[in-house]
Amino acid sequence: MAFVARSGDLPAGCLAFDPFGEGTVELHRFFVDASFRGQGIGRALMGTVLAEIDKGPARTVLIHTTFYMESAITVYEAFGFRPCAPFRDTPPHVRHTDV
Repeated sequence: MAFVARSGDLPAGCLAFDPFGEGTVELHRFFVDASFRGQGIGRALMGTVLAEIDKGPARTVLIHTTFYMESAITVYEAFGFRPCAPFRDTPPHVRHTDV
């Protein structure tokens, strides 16, 4: 399921989630356009998506990111996300960037 944030008629950001095993979903495609950053759009998207997930049976939410996505990690941490063991296989040449 995908969510798109708008500012007027313009798309400002997006966030999606999909099932990832029993009782688990994975967030992905989290993006806020550079011209809209710093306006709370990422936090609004995260709040909306987590509220939608909460309506269903999933009780575990996973996010794969990289250490250089500092703004996204800040949003994730603000919503209580913490690092976990790797849950997907990534190519060896980029594995060192996984969070």
